[in-house]
Amino acid sequence: MRLPVRLDQLLKLEGIAQTGGHAKLLIQDGDVRVDGEVETRRGRRLHGGEVVEIDGRQIVVDGTTT
Repeated sequence: MRLPVRLDQLLKLEGIAQTGGHAKLLIQDGDVRVDGEVETRRGRRLHGGEVVEIDGRQIVVDGTTT
């Protein structure tokens, strides 16, 4: 994955959201955390090193998932 990446794009790339609209709803509903904090900005740029959490899944922003 090329960095930086927007939060909504990351959710689509990882298969968590099927569409941009679905990603937007997940983010706006407060279901997504970045580094332990609820993130409601879908355009949040991730530069690497962040940990995104949703539904018990963690994504380390460096091109790998856990």
